Amino acid sequence: MFRRIGAAVVRHPVWTIVAWLIAAVAIVATAPGLPSNSDESSFLPKSYESIKAADLQQKAFPSAFTPSAIALYQRTDGGRLTAADQKDVARITTELGEKKIDQVQKVVPGPPSKDGRYAMTLVQMDSKSAGQPAQADAARTLREDVKQLAKGTHLDVRLGGSAAQALDQQDSSKRGQALIGFGTFAIILVTLLIIFRAPILAVLPLVLIGLVSAVANGLIAYATKLFGLQANSSISSILIVVLFGVGTDYFLFLMFRYRERLRAGDEPKEAMINAVGRVGEAIASAAGAVIIAFLALVLSTLGFLKQMGPALAIAVAATLVAGLTLIPAVVSLIGPKVFWPSKSWQKEPENARFAALGRAVRRRPALTAVASGLVLLALSVGTLGYKATFDLASGSMPKTKESMVVQDRMQKAYSAGAAAPTDVYLSSTDGKPLDKSAFAGYARKLGAVDGVASARMSQLNKDGTTADFTVTLKYEASTDRAIDAVQGVRDVAHAGAPAGTEALVGGMSSIYKDINAAVNHDYRTVFPLAAVLIMVILGLLLRSVVAPWYLIASVGLGFGATLGATVWIFQKGEGHSGLMFMLPVIMYLFVVAIGTDYNILMIARLREEAREGRDPREAAGMALRHAGPTVAAAGFILAATFATMMLAGNSLLTEMGFAVSFGIAIAAFVMAMFFTPSLTALIGHAAWWPGHGDRVQQAAGTVPAQAAAMDDRDPAGHGR
Repeated sequence: MFRRIGAAVVRHPVWTIVAWLIAAVAIVATAPGLPSNSDESSFLPKSYESIKAADLQQKAFPSAFTPSAIALYQRTDGGRLTAADQKDVARITTELGEKKIDQVQKVVPGPPSKDGRYAMTLVQMDSKSAGQPAQADAARTLREDVKQLAKGTHLDVRLGGSAAQALDQQDSSKRGQALIGFGTFAIILVTLLIIFRAPILAVLPLVLIGLVSAVANGLIAYATKLFGLQANSSISSILIVVLFGVGTDYFLFLMFRYRERLRAGDEPKEAMINAVGRVGEAIASAAGAVIIAFLALVLSTLGFLKQMGPALAIAVAATLVAGLTLIPAVVSLIGPKVFWPSKSWQKEPENARFAALGRAVRRRPALTAVASGLVLLALSVGTLGYKATFDLASGSMPKTKESMVVQDRMQKAYSAGAAAPTDVYLSSTDGKPLDKSAFAGYARKLGAVDGVASARMSQLNKDGTTADFTVTLKYEASTDRAIDAVQGVRDVAHAGAPAGTEALVGGMSSIYKDINAAVNHDYRTVFPLAAVLIMVILGLLLRSVVAPWYLIASVGLGFGATLGATVWIFQKGEGHSGLMFMLPVIMYLFVVAIGTDYNILMIARLREEAREGRDPREAAGMALRHAGPTVAAAGFILAATFATMMLAGNSLLTEMGFAVSFGIAIAAFVMAMFFTPSLTALIGHAAWWPGHGDRVQQAAGTVPAQAAAMDDRDPAGHGR
């Protein structure tokens, strides 16, 4: 099938390129805009208690005051606020409310801090637009206006709160995307120049994948609108890396084999047809594993991951189609001139390193398997210290951002949980008014919970059927201690509810508690499903029941080693309280799915060598000698492109960038290079049971015969 695809594309390259250009223009011109949402609660389904509580609040207290932005004042000299300063704060609050800024519904003064050094203005915005770009725009206007109003006073004012955090996150994301994009381009360009010493080959994947990126983004926007998915600004940064990293991988898989066929004496067009025919199945299987693993995220209960899964799957699918059509068409049109001005492509390099590695694996497969396995196990020990953190705001931007400075100062000046109090909504189950005499006792029970600073009945709805008890925690909303405390609040709220009533606990800590439960659900469903589906892909590719088991086990070890190393570096080394809660899910899918690419490429080459009549150990050594340079080049580029995410300047993308790049390096340079081929050599023919994928094909055709002839005359192997 893949040979037929290659033949069709190579014989009609111009039409293939024109079809891609027409599709790109049509999709980009008609695609809807991609919305963005930074409201954490919108990522949870309606069945969770925190979301039920938020819905109840909207019905029972539609005009309840919930600040979306907080202006925090302090004197420029850091001293206590004077009477004149307090008058200035009152004036600024009044004038800010009179400006009638879009999205702003109410502006009121907030309580002063106990030490008299801080004062606040609280701004309520339209709750229906929470997390939307409109509120970030409103925060930008508020920030400019409040600073303008404070000019000529002794006050220093900064804007924080959820809307300001969304604004800062948006600005930080744009900067991060620019750095990631530039870093990705530079790494791909420089690395390809070093590998091929050909400027056309260095620039070509960037141009072609840029075209694919435009198509993929348009298709993602269509899918987001069609299926009503959530969007998040972090996805754009990840998409850049996935498209260019994975796209370059497939480009390299194809170009190394194209160069190999040219060296074997194939006519240029026939060389490309043979290249697609020989490596197309490995590319399609690798892409299939990635796509299926990403689509498994659809089963996630978190809206962020539900959006990420289909988006990344669409991006990889577009890259796969381009790898089998657009890239072969363009390269076949250019021909061997694509390697200009280098002439090294015409002859095999010495490449003694991979030949030596191949001989080592062939001679001592047991030692190689044990040594590489021990490295993975040793690193995996770090997973025992893993802790999660749920502070998406500070995780997605630097601590120096204005909203983060406000959050930090408020934690010190007020109760740490004051910025995001927990609300307990007590409702009548029979529609009758609540017994007000029970309120004081219920509030005392809530206030006695470990980790609670205070609890009080703050408001009653007009029918008297729902009461809102405001519970202020001693800890900042996203910390582990706050999440533990809110579980205690839930237990007491439910158990202590008077007869004929029910309680729902809402607020940010409650949302984080539910996000934690949702992530644990994903661990139990997404992880196993993705592993099973990838095993199916491997089984279909290799026509084997045995090989997929040890291949997926090796990838699982790679995941453990990656998470362990990330824990050691960021939790132990950098002193982070924990890793971002979504990191293990994302890391599992990237490391398991994309890391499987290299296992697939290596095992497919090993099978190819076995079909030439080599015994299992010799086939493993030859596979490493031939496929090693491709895996090394592709693994380095992909790991380096993911590492550019560390340039974004926030802990979420820094942790993600390190973890995924380290995991890919482990997949390429430990698993694919040593662990997989040595295990396959040890297991021997049984690795292909019940099929006979490694048996000599008597009627193999011209391509295997040419490959065998080339192998015989080239003991040094194929390399860069």
